[in-house]
Amino acid sequence: MQEAGTLTRADLAEALHHEIGLSRADSSQFVEQILGHMCEALANGENVKISGFGSFVLRDKGERVGRNPKTGVEVPIAPRRVLTFRASQMMRDRIVAAS
Repeated sequence: MQEAGTLTRADLAEALHHEIGLSRADSSQFVEQILGHMCEALANGENVKISGFGSFVLRDKGERVGRNPKTGVEVPIAPRRVLTFRASQMMRDRIVAAS
């Protein structure tokens, strides 16, 4: 696994292969299934909470008026659904301890 940069699906599958002993194909399939379940739940409007890691929360934002920073012209921004992530306290503590 990488020490710095971006953690990828392949990195997660490789970690499963080394730490649990699953074949590379099974590890990759396992990662894809987990991510697929998470995506499906979010697409169905459900929030996803992983204890000790954090929560993926869907929020509905109402219509509002924005401003073009270059021209100053007001522009209506349509209502939309956004995905936010909030790290658990345990995860925040681990990040602070690692820095």
